[in-house]
Amino acid sequence: MTFESTSDQQALVLYDYWRSSASYRVRIALNLKGLSYEQRPVDLVLDGGQQHSSDYRQLNPQGLVPALVHGGQVITQSLAIIEYIEETFSGESLLPADAFQKATAKSMALSIACDIHPLNNLRVQQYLKGKLDVSAEQTVTWMNHWVSLGFASLEKRLQASDANGSCCLGDVPGLVDCFLVPQVYNAERFACDLSAFPRIREIAHNCRSISAFQAAAPENQPDSVPG
Repeated sequence: MTFESTSDQQALVLYDYWRSSASYRVRIALNLKGLSYEQRPVDLVLDGGQQHSSDYRQLNPQGLVPALVHGGQVITQSLAIIEYIEETFSGESLLPADAFQKATAKSMALSIACDIHPLNNLRVQQYLKGKLDVSAEQTVTWMNHWVSLGFASLEKRLQASDANGSCCLGDVPGLVDCFLVPQVYNAERFACDLSAFPRIREIAHNCRSISAFQAAAPENQPDSVPG
């Protein structure tokens, strides 16, 4: 496995991992925009994690996924990547045109990206179980606590939104949906009780019927592992 820029300066190359929710967000966004891209999987588990290799660290010093290469430039962090493709490419807009609605969308997405995901990602799980000797059961309890806390406030915002529809902010999927569906996937993976969040569950169900979301799903990635 080599981690390097492509010789085709117009190509989009996505370094990702099938179960990474941050990568999942970007795959959805790329699909919604109708963009073709080359995937180069970075296995976060194999051999202690390929993201720690010197080759990948040269590409992304943080040693995280996703990373998008375009025009000889590397963009990291899922929100920055999605905003880049939104501003660079035509196609279905992922953000509302209205300034307030745009800020609302970013606020909801950030509530997932900043307040839920960082407390539940692979690095945190490994630290809890490895360095702090927290049991697997306690780790799941930790994860479910933060998911439930974050989803509780998001559920209220979604239910109170004037843009009520099949997706987070109306009937057309956008930025918030790109962030919500992967977080629901993680919650389900760790058996988090989502019964208190009917709006979130409804939106996730609706989005999963859309081909862009289906193609981005972890189980449909070239590096996915059964089970």
